Amino acid sequence: MHMRKLMMAALTAILLLPLSHAAASAAATPISKTTADHSKFKVLDQDFASGPEVTKACLTCHTEASKQIHQTQHWTWEFTNQQTGQLLGKKHIVNNFCTSVKSNEAACNSCHIGYGWKDDSFDFTSQENVDCLACHDHTGKYKKPSGFAGNPVVKDTEFPAGSGKVIRGINLKEIAQKVGPTQRTTCGACHFNGGGGDGVKHGDLDSSLDAPDKALDVHMDTQGNNFTCATCHKTDGHQVPGSRYAPTAKDKAPAHLRGKADTSNPATCQSCHGQAPHPVARLNEHTAKIACQTCHVPAFARGGQPTKMSWDWSTAGKLDKNGKPMSVKNEDGYDTYMTIKGDFVWKENVIPEYVWFNGTVNYTLQTDKIVKSDKPVQINRFEGSATDGKSMIWPVKIFRGKQVYDPVNQQLVITHLAGNDDTAFWKNFNWDKAVAAGMTTAKLPFSGKLDFIETESAWPITHMVAPKDKALTCTDCHANNGRLEKVDGLYMPGRSRDHMAGLDKVAWSVMALVLLGVLGHGLIRVFVGKRNHT
Repeated sequence: MHMRKLMMAALTAILLLPLSHAAASAAATPISKTTADHSKFKVLDQDFASGPEVTKACLTCHTEASKQIHQTQHWTWEFTNQQTGQLLGKKHIVNNFCTSVKSNEAACNSCHIGYGWKDDSFDFTSQENVDCLACHDHTGKYKKPSGFAGNPVVKDTEFPAGSGKVIRGINLKEIAQKVGPTQRTTCGACHFNGGGGDGVKHGDLDSSLDAPDKALDVHMDTQGNNFTCATCHKTDGHQVPGSRYAPTAKDKAPAHLRGKADTSNPATCQSCHGQAPHPVARLNEHTAKIACQTCHVPAFARGGQPTKMSWDWSTAGKLDKNGKPMSVKNEDGYDTYMTIKGDFVWKENVIPEYVWFNGTVNYTLQTDKIVKSDKPVQINRFEGSATDGKSMIWPVKIFRGKQVYDPVNQQLVITHLAGNDDTAFWKNFNWDKAVAAGMTTAKLPFSGKLDFIETESAWPITHMVAPKDKALTCTDCHANNGRLEKVDGLYMPGRSRDHMAGLDKVAWSVMALVLLGVLGHGLIRVFVGKRNHT
């Protein structure tokens, strides 16, 4: 019997040996997440002289991709807001960063997912003008330098001409053979650098999210959930949900279920966490009026990369002691002054400001008339109130600027800071020259008169979600000068602006009476108990 057991054990070991070896081999060999190895495609085994040549090769297999891209905001840079009727997009609105894409296309359009958009002659119907590599590069080597209208540089090129500065060419064949799904780095190549540099515009989007830890973002944590941008902004036919032109301020839909038809925004917190995410009922009651981000993003620009908080164009034009354009940097190496741009203020670990927001954003357009007053111009005004039934209290970054204004035409003006003409790299900054070139290229009237006007723009804070133990506590808001001190339309116990002496006296009186009642009740029970005992 004992010998029989030994034989069976040996036979089992022999039979399992190949299986164990196979399992070990499989474990040692990482499995690709894509079903295609692009280095094996013959059409990509060639030297490409331009971006459109790469796209032409991509379209031999991905036959409908460019047609899908043509229908997206990423391609058109336009959006019609059905609530306000405004035609929006980078071609139409004014901002208080570099003022507008218009007149600066050769530089700004390096973030367009196309090739060659340098002016109004760009062909938006061309399938080969679509840039596949911008979103699908997996080498980290793909670059579209400023000044080339969204084209990559494929051979070493001196730029600007005569400057002695050389931009190194990149190997498009190598990049095309290693494409894959979008990553944080590919989305971030543009979205982390909005407004002219890393972290400049949004505050909650910067290069620290390339590989964040849990403390910075619980969703993108590379050692944890490891979300990419597309995990939440899940595309359908290249359409990316989560518009900043018309955000979802209040999502009352249930959590999304895979396979179920759903027209709501999959990029909201509620789409995953539902309407009652907390184990405590009182906290769930807060979700009726307070956006998740208000408590769970306690600060922005907290990954070590500061964000720009203000920009004063009125100080531009100062020259150094040699009469040359200059720049001044702070101790961390960030520009705090530039001759052609003025003064900047950078900050880290910024506490957001808070506003009522119902999802409607009104933008200042290039053609809008603006009457100068003692109040800043709202570049993008977040609509909402405590009583409209559609608003939530949202955290926002308020970016403050002082920019050029035409007092005769009563318009914000477009400045020309980059391009392929002789005004792009002037030796001495000249406001009249910069503004006249910008307005002419943007095909807008300019009176020749210059003034400056204060502006504000708002950006919703929704990334850099902190771990739950770092979320706001009750006392962050229910306290004198707390987080929501400036928010109108609500009564909040503990808030200094809601302090009412008469009401406080009544409240304290009631509490005193309650205390006396409790003490009296206790004394009576003691007295009665002693009498009964005797």
